Amino acid sequence: MAKSSSFVRTYKYRLYPTNAQARTLDFLLWQGRTIYNAALEQRIATYQDTGKGATYAEQWAHFRDLRNASPDTLGQLNATCLQQTLRRLDKAFSAFFDRLKKGEKPGFPRFKNRQRFNSLEFRHGDGCKLRLKDRALFYVQNVGEIKVKFHRPLPHGSEIVHVIVKRSGRKWFVCLSMALTGAYTPQRPPAPAVGIDVGLLSLLALSNGETVANPRWLRTAQAKLRVAQRRLSRRKKGSHRRRKAAAQVAALHERVANTRRDFWHKITRQLADTYSVIAIEDLELAFMTRNGHLAKSAHDAALGEFRQLLEYKAESAGTQVIAVNPRNTSQVCSGCGVVVAKELHVRTHDCPHCGLVLDRDVNAARNVLSLALERLGLSRQDITQRVAASVS
Repeated sequence: MAKSSSFVRTYKYRLYPTNAQARTLDFLLWQGRTIYNAALEQRIATYQDTGKGATYAEQWAHFRDLRNASPDTLGQLNATCLQQTLRRLDKAFSAFFDRLKKGEKPGFPRFKNRQRFNSLEFRHGDGCKLRLKDRALFYVQNVGEIKVKFHRPLPHGSEIVHVIVKRSGRKWFVCLSMALTGAYTPQRPPAPAVGIDVGLLSLLALSNGETVANPRWLRTAQAKLRVAQRRLSRRKKGSHRRRKAAAQVAALHERVANTRRDFWHKITRQLADTYSVIAIEDLELAFMTRNGHLAKSAHDAALGEFRQLLEYKAESAGTQVIAVNPRNTSQVCSGCGVVVAKELHVRTHDCPHCGLVLDRDVNAARNVLSLALERLGLSRQDITQRVAASVS
Protein backbone atom coordinates (compact mmCIF):
# COMPACT_ATOMS: atom_id res chain seq x y z
CA MET A 1 0.00 0.00 0.00
CA ALA A 2 1.27 3.46 -0.84
CA LYS A 3 1.94 5.81 1.99
CA SER A 4 2.80 9.48 2.31
CA SER A 5 6.48 10.32 2.63
CA SER A 6 8.53 13.50 2.95
CA PHE A 7 12.24 13.70 2.25
CA VAL A 8 14.80 16.22 1.07
CA ARG A 9 16.71 16.18 -2.19
CA THR A 10 19.37 18.63 -3.37
CA TYR A 11 19.89 19.51 -7.04
CA LYS A 12 23.05 21.29 -8.14
CA TYR A 13 23.12 23.63 -11.12
CA ARG A 14 25.96 25.51 -12.79
CA LEU A 15 25.75 29.32 -12.76
CA TYR A 16 27.21 31.48 -15.53
CA PRO A 17 27.60 34.99 -14.08
CA THR A 18 28.97 37.85 -16.12
CA ASN A 19 32.34 39.27 -15.11
CA ALA A 20 30.63 42.04 -13.14
CA GLN A 21 28.31 39.56 -11.42
CA ALA A 22 31.25 37.26 -10.56
CA ARG A 23 33.05 40.20 -8.93
CA THR A 24 29.93 41.02 -6.90
CA LEU A 25 29.55 37.41 -5.81
CA ASP A 26 33.20 37.39 -4.73
CA PHE A 27 32.53 40.58 -2.77
CA LEU A 28 29.53 39.00 -1.02
CA LEU A 29 31.63 35.95 -0.14
CA TRP A 30 34.25 38.28 1.30
CA GLN A 31 31.59 39.96 3.48
CA GLY A 32 30.25 36.60 4.60
CA ARG A 33 33.75 35.46 5.56
CA THR A 34 34.32 38.77 7.39
CA ILE A 35 31.14 38.17 9.42
CA TYR A 36 32.13 34.59 10.23
CA ASN A 37 35.63 35.50 11.41
CA ALA A 38 34.41 38.53 13.38
CA ALA A 39 31.73 36.43 15.08
CA LEU A 40 34.31 33.76 15.97
CA GLU A 41 36.63 36.42 17.39
CA GLN A 42 33.73 37.86 19.40
CA ARG A 43 32.89 34.45 20.88
CA ILE A 44 36.51 33.89 21.91
CA ALA A 45 36.81 37.37 23.45
CA THR A 46 33.48 37.05 25.28
CA TYR A 47 34.52 33.74 26.82
CA GLN A 48 37.89 35.12 27.90
CA ASP A 49 36.23 38.16 29.53
CA THR A 50 33.15 36.57 31.11
CA GLY A 51 33.74 32.82 31.12
CA LYS A 52 30.61 32.36 28.99
CA GLY A 53 30.23 32.11 25.25
CA ALA A 54 28.16 34.48 23.14
CA THR A 55 24.85 33.04 21.90
CA TYR A 56 23.49 33.18 18.39
CA ALA A 57 20.76 35.65 19.43
CA GLU A 58 23.31 38.02 20.98
CA GLN A 59 25.52 37.88 17.92
CA TRP A 60 22.59 38.43 15.54
CA ALA A 61 21.58 41.60 17.43
CA HIS A 62 25.17 42.88 17.27
CA PHE A 63 25.84 42.14 13.59
CA ARG A 64 22.36 43.25 12.51
CA ASP A 65 23.13 46.74 13.84
CA LEU A 66 26.61 46.59 12.29
CA ARG A 67 25.10 45.65 8.94
CA ASN A 68 22.59 48.50 9.08
CA ALA A 69 25.40 50.95 9.83
CA SER A 70 27.50 49.73 6.85
CA PRO A 71 25.27 49.82 3.74
CA ASP A 72 28.18 49.72 1.27
CA THR A 73 29.92 46.67 2.75
CA LEU A 74 28.06 44.37 5.15
CA GLY A 75 24.81 45.97 4.06
CA GLN A 76 25.21 44.35 0.64
CA LEU A 77 24.72 40.96 2.27
CA ASN A 78 21.16 39.75 2.61
CA ALA A 79 19.96 39.74 6.25
CA THR A 80 18.85 36.09 6.14
CA CYS A 81 22.18 35.16 4.58
CA LEU A 82 23.91 36.88 7.49
CA GLN A 83 21.76 34.87 9.92
CA GLN A 84 22.70 31.63 8.16
CA THR A 85 26.40 32.53 8.46
CA LEU A 86 26.02 33.06 12.21
CA ARG A 87 24.10 29.78 12.50
CA ARG A 88 26.93 28.03 10.66
CA LEU A 89 29.33 29.20 13.36
CA ASP A 90 26.84 28.24 16.08
CA LYS A 91 26.60 24.72 14.64
CA ALA A 92 30.40 24.48 14.58
CA PHE A 93 30.54 25.26 18.30
CA SER A 94 27.68 22.87 19.08
CA ALA A 95 29.49 20.06 17.24
CA PHE A 96 32.72 20.96 19.06
CA PHE A 97 31.15 20.68 22.52
CA ASP A 98 29.20 17.54 21.60
CA ARG A 99 32.42 15.79 20.66
CA LEU A 100 34.07 16.99 23.86
CA LYS A 101 31.26 15.43 25.91
CA LYS A 102 31.80 12.14 24.07
CA GLY A 103 35.47 12.14 25.04
CA GLU A 104 36.72 12.74 21.53
CA LYS A 105 39.38 15.23 20.44
CA PRO A 106 37.61 17.78 18.25
CA GLY A 107 39.25 20.67 16.47
CA PHE A 108 38.28 24.10 17.74
CA PRO A 109 36.34 26.21 15.18
CA ARG A 110 38.92 28.14 13.22
CA PHE A 111 39.13 31.32 11.23
CA LYS A 112 38.45 31.03 7.51
CA ASN A 113 40.74 32.27 4.78
CA ARG A 114 39.62 32.76 1.20
CA GLN A 115 40.16 29.12 0.28
CA ARG A 116 38.09 27.82 3.21
CA PHE A 117 34.99 29.96 2.84
CA ASN A 118 33.32 29.29 -0.50
CA SER A 119 29.56 29.35 0.04
CA LEU A 120 26.65 31.52 1.15
CA GLU A 121 23.33 30.17 2.39
CA PHE A 122 19.93 31.70 1.65
CA ARG A 123 16.25 31.05 2.19
CA HIS A 124 14.52 30.77 -1.17
CA GLY A 125 12.43 33.83 -1.87
CA ASP A 126 14.42 35.96 0.58
CA GLY A 127 17.42 37.41 -1.22
CA CYS A 128 17.38 34.81 -3.99
CA LYS A 129 14.89 33.16 -6.30
CA LEU A 130 14.86 30.71 -9.19
CA ARG A 131 12.93 32.24 -12.09
CA LEU A 132 11.67 29.93 -14.84
CA LYS A 133 10.21 31.91 -17.72
CA ASP A 134 11.58 31.85 -21.24
CA ARG A 135 14.86 30.62 -19.80
CA ALA A 136 16.14 29.71 -16.35
CA LEU A 137 17.62 32.57 -14.33
CA PHE A 138 18.69 32.69 -10.71
CA TYR A 139 18.25 36.01 -8.93
CA VAL A 140 20.58 37.02 -6.07
CA GLN A 141 20.08 40.25 -4.16
CA ASN A 142 22.52 42.99 -5.24
CA VAL A 143 23.86 40.71 -8.00
CA GLY A 144 20.92 40.42 -10.37
CA GLU A 145 19.68 37.58 -12.55
CA ILE A 146 22.33 34.97 -13.34
CA LYS A 147 22.15 32.49 -16.18
CA VAL A 148 21.60 28.90 -15.02
CA LYS A 149 22.45 25.65 -16.79
CA PHE A 150 19.06 24.11 -15.98
CA HIS A 151 19.95 20.57 -17.04
CA ARG A 152 17.06 18.84 -15.27
CA PRO A 153 13.65 20.01 -14.08
CA LEU A 154 12.66 20.18 -10.44
CA PRO A 155 10.62 17.20 -9.17
CA HIS A 156 6.88 17.60 -9.39
CA GLY A 157 5.41 18.96 -6.17
CA SER A 158 8.77 19.98 -4.75
CA GLU A 159 9.29 23.09 -2.65
CA ILE A 160 12.70 24.80 -2.44
CA VAL A 161 13.49 25.31 1.24
CA HIS A 162 17.21 26.06 1.29
CA VAL A 163 19.71 27.52 -1.17
CA ILE A 164 23.51 27.47 -1.22
CA VAL A 165 25.46 29.60 -3.68
CA LYS A 166 28.91 28.04 -3.98
CA ARG A 167 32.23 28.89 -5.59
CA SER A 168 34.36 25.97 -6.77
CA GLY A 169 37.64 27.09 -8.26
CA ARG A 170 36.59 29.66 -10.84
CA LYS A 171 33.11 28.23 -11.30
CA TRP A 172 29.87 29.09 -9.53
CA PHE A 173 27.04 26.73 -8.61
CA VAL A 174 23.70 26.89 -6.87
CA CYS A 175 22.45 23.98 -4.73
CA LEU A 176 18.69 23.83 -4.27
CA SER A 177 17.44 21.73 -1.35
CA MET A 178 13.82 20.68 -1.86
CA ALA A 179 11.21 19.09 0.34
CA LEU A 180 9.49 16.33 -1.62
CA THR A 181 6.13 15.17 -0.37
CA GLY A 182 4.07 12.52 -2.05
CA ALA A 183 3.00 8.93 -2.18
CA TYR A 184 5.34 6.09 -2.97
CA THR A 185 5.26 2.30 -2.76
CA PRO A 186 7.85 1.11 -0.26
CA GLN A 187 7.81 -2.45 -1.61
CA ARG A 188 8.55 -2.71 -5.33
CA PRO A 189 7.10 -5.35 -7.62
CA PRO A 190 8.99 -8.65 -7.35
CA ALA A 191 12.60 -8.17 -8.38
CA PRO A 192 15.87 -9.98 -7.64
CA ALA A 193 17.86 -9.50 -4.46
CA VAL A 194 21.61 -8.97 -4.55
CA GLY A 195 24.50 -8.95 -2.10
CA ILE A 196 27.45 -6.60 -2.56
CA ASP A 197 30.99 -6.89 -1.23
CA VAL A 198 33.14 -3.75 -1.55
CA GLY A 199 36.90 -3.66 -1.91
CA LEU A 200 39.85 -1.95 -3.55
CA LEU A 201 40.90 -4.57 -6.11
CA SER A 202 37.35 -4.73 -7.47
CA LEU A 203 35.21 -1.89 -6.19
CA LEU A 204 32.11 -4.08 -6.10
CA ALA A 205 31.54 -7.81 -6.24
CA LEU A 206 27.93 -8.89 -6.65
CA SER A 207 26.44 -12.17 -5.49
CA ASN A 208 25.49 -12.98 -9.10
CA GLY A 209 29.19 -13.16 -9.98
CA GLU A 210 29.53 -9.74 -11.58
CA THR A 211 32.37 -7.46 -10.53
CA VAL A 212 32.99 -3.74 -11.01
CA ALA A 213 36.63 -2.94 -11.73
CA ASN A 214 38.39 -0.12 -9.88
CA PRO A 215 39.08 2.73 -12.37
CA ARG A 216 41.62 4.28 -9.93
CA TRP A 217 40.75 7.83 -10.97
CA LEU A 218 43.41 9.60 -8.93
CA ARG A 219 46.25 7.28 -9.91
CA THR A 220 45.25 7.61 -13.57
CA ALA A 221 45.56 11.39 -13.32
CA GLN A 222 48.72 11.22 -11.21
CA ALA A 223 51.12 11.98 -14.08
CA LYS A 224 49.37 15.23 -15.01
CA LEU A 225 48.97 16.16 -11.35
CA ARG A 226 52.65 15.60 -10.68
CA VAL A 227 53.62 17.99 -13.49
CA ALA A 228 51.12 20.64 -12.34
CA GLN A 229 52.19 20.39 -8.70
CA ARG A 230 55.87 20.72 -9.59
CA ARG A 231 55.04 23.80 -11.63
CA LEU A 232 53.17 25.21 -8.63
CA SER A 233 56.08 24.55 -6.27
CA ARG A 234 58.42 26.61 -8.48
CA ARG A 235 56.22 29.70 -8.43
CA LYS A 236 56.89 32.55 -6.00
CA LYS A 237 54.40 32.70 -3.14
CA GLY A 238 51.90 35.50 -3.52
CA SER A 239 52.53 35.95 -7.24
CA HIS A 240 49.93 35.96 -10.00
CA ARG A 241 51.66 33.00 -11.70
CA ARG A 242 51.41 30.95 -8.50
CA ARG A 243 47.67 31.62 -8.25
CA LYS A 244 47.31 30.55 -11.87
CA ALA A 245 49.30 27.36 -11.26
CA ALA A 246 47.24 26.62 -8.14
CA ALA A 247 44.06 27.00 -10.19
CA GLN A 248 45.38 24.44 -12.69
CA VAL A 249 46.06 21.93 -9.91
CA ALA A 250 42.60 22.54 -8.46
CA ALA A 251 41.01 22.04 -11.88
CA LEU A 252 42.71 18.64 -12.26
CA HIS A 253 41.53 17.54 -8.81
CA GLU A 254 38.02 18.77 -9.61
CA ARG A 255 37.97 16.75 -12.81
CA VAL A 256 39.00 13.61 -10.91
CA ALA A 257 36.28 14.21 -8.31
CA ASN A 258 33.63 14.85 -10.96
CA THR A 259 34.56 11.70 -12.89
CA ARG A 260 34.41 9.63 -9.71
CA ARG A 261 31.06 11.08 -8.67
CA ASP A 262 29.56 10.53 -12.13
CA PHE A 263 30.70 6.90 -12.04
CA TRP A 264 29.08 6.24 -8.66
CA HIS A 265 25.87 8.03 -9.64
CA LYS A 266 25.44 5.75 -12.66
CA ILE A 267 26.32 2.54 -10.79
CA THR A 268 24.01 3.26 -7.83
CA ARG A 269 21.14 4.26 -10.12
CA GLN A 270 21.47 1.00 -12.03
CA LEU A 271 21.52 -1.03 -8.81
CA ALA A 272 18.53 0.79 -7.31
CA ASP A 273 16.45 0.30 -10.45
CA THR A 274 17.39 -3.37 -10.95
CA TYR A 275 17.02 -4.93 -7.50
CA SER A 276 14.33 -4.90 -4.81
CA VAL A 277 16.70 -5.82 -1.96
CA ILE A 278 20.35 -4.78 -1.83
CA ALA A 279 22.52 -6.22 0.93
CA ILE A 280 25.74 -4.38 1.78
CA GLU A 281 28.41 -4.59 4.45
CA ASP A 282 28.09 -2.26 7.44
CA LEU A 283 31.74 -1.22 7.23
CA GLU A 284 33.70 1.33 9.23
CA LEU A 285 36.06 2.55 6.53
CA ALA A 286 38.57 4.05 8.97
CA PHE A 287 40.57 0.79 8.97
CA MET A 288 41.42 1.51 5.33
CA THR A 289 41.71 5.30 5.35
CA ARG A 290 44.07 5.23 8.34
CA ASN A 291 46.26 2.50 6.92
CA GLY A 292 49.43 3.92 5.39
CA HIS A 293 49.41 1.31 2.62
CA LEU A 294 45.70 1.60 1.76
CA ALA A 295 44.76 5.21 2.54
CA LYS A 296 45.39 6.68 -0.90
CA SER A 297 43.50 3.93 -2.72
CA ALA A 298 40.71 3.98 -0.13
CA HIS A 299 40.13 7.72 -0.49
CA ASP A 300 40.30 7.37 -4.27
CA ALA A 301 37.67 4.60 -4.25
CA ALA A 302 35.20 6.74 -2.21
CA LEU A 303 33.27 3.73 -0.89
CA GLY A 304 31.53 5.96 1.64
CA GLU A 305 30.13 8.06 -1.20
CA PHE A 306 28.93 4.86 -2.88
CA ARG A 307 26.87 3.92 0.17
CA GLN A 308 25.46 7.42 0.60
CA LEU A 309 24.34 7.63 -3.03
CA LEU A 310 22.97 4.09 -3.02
CA GLU A 311 20.82 4.65 0.06
CA TYR A 312 19.10 7.79 -1.15
CA LYS A 313 18.55 6.44 -4.67
CA ALA A 314 17.16 3.20 -3.25
CA GLU A 315 14.77 5.15 -1.03
CA SER A 316 13.24 6.99 -3.97
CA ALA A 317 13.09 3.79 -6.06
CA GLY A 318 11.39 1.74 -3.34
CA THR A 319 14.40 -0.56 -3.00
CA GLN A 320 15.38 -1.88 0.41
CA VAL A 321 19.03 -1.54 1.47
CA ILE A 322 20.15 -3.74 4.37
CA ALA A 323 23.56 -3.32 6.01
CA VAL A 324 24.88 -6.42 7.79
CA ASN A 325 27.89 -7.20 9.98
CA PRO A 326 30.75 -8.15 7.62
CA ARG A 327 32.48 -10.40 10.17
CA ASN A 328 33.78 -13.63 8.54
CA THR A 329 31.85 -13.08 5.31
CA SER A 330 35.06 -13.71 3.35
CA GLN A 331 35.97 -16.83 5.35
CA VAL A 332 32.65 -18.69 5.51
CA CYS A 333 31.76 -20.85 2.53
CA SER A 334 28.54 -19.60 0.94
CA GLY A 335 27.79 -23.15 -0.24
CA CYS A 336 28.01 -25.20 2.95
CA GLY A 337 28.61 -22.66 5.73
CA VAL A 338 31.97 -24.05 6.87
CA VAL A 339 34.73 -21.60 7.75
CA VAL A 340 37.56 -21.79 5.20
CA ALA A 341 40.38 -19.64 6.57
CA LYS A 342 42.50 -17.78 4.00
CA GLU A 343 44.92 -14.88 3.99
CA LEU A 344 44.08 -11.59 2.31
CA HIS A 345 46.36 -12.28 -0.67
CA VAL A 346 44.40 -15.45 -1.49
CA ARG A 347 41.79 -14.21 -3.97
CA THR A 348 40.00 -17.52 -4.67
CA HIS A 349 37.62 -19.31 -2.32
CA ASP A 350 38.21 -23.08 -2.60
CA CYS A 351 36.10 -25.08 -0.19
CA PRO A 352 37.53 -28.55 0.60
CA HIS A 353 34.19 -29.68 2.06
CA CYS A 354 31.68 -28.98 -0.71
CA GLY A 355 34.07 -28.26 -3.59
CA LEU A 356 32.79 -24.72 -4.23
CA VAL A 357 35.39 -22.63 -6.10
CA LEU A 358 34.79 -18.94 -6.89
CA ASP A 359 36.18 -15.47 -6.36
CA ARG A 360 36.53 -14.72 -2.63
CA ASP A 361 34.71 -11.37 -3.01
CA VAL A 362 31.76 -13.00 -4.79
CA ASN A 363 31.65 -15.61 -2.02
CA ALA A 364 31.55 -12.78 0.53
CA ALA A 365 28.75 -11.05 -1.42
CA ARG A 366 26.64 -14.22 -1.27
CA ASN A 367 27.20 -14.46 2.48
CA VAL A 368 26.21 -10.79 2.84
CA LEU A 369 22.99 -11.51 0.95
CA SER A 370 22.23 -14.55 3.14
CA LEU A 371 22.66 -12.48 6.31
CA ALA A 372 20.34 -9.79 4.96
CA LEU A 373 17.64 -12.30 4.00
CA GLU A 374 17.98 -13.93 7.41
CA ARG A 375 17.32 -10.52 9.00
CA LEU A 376 14.13 -10.29 6.95
CA GLY A 377 12.90 -13.43 8.71
CA LEU A 378 13.13 -15.83 5.80
CA SER A 379 13.56 -19.54 6.39
CA ARG A 380 16.80 -21.32 5.51
CA GLN A 381 15.13 -22.91 2.49
CA ASP A 382 13.84 -19.54 1.23
CA ILE A 383 17.27 -17.96 1.78
CA THR A 384 18.93 -20.73 -0.24
CA GLN A 385 16.41 -20.26 -3.04
CA ARG A 386 16.80 -16.48 -3.10
CA VAL A 387 20.60 -16.69 -3.14
CA ALA A 388 20.48 -19.28 -5.91
CA ALA A 389 18.08 -17.06 -7.86
CA SER A 390 20.50 -14.12 -7.55
CA VAL A 391 23.27 -16.28 -9.02
CA SER A 392 21.36 -17.54 -12.02
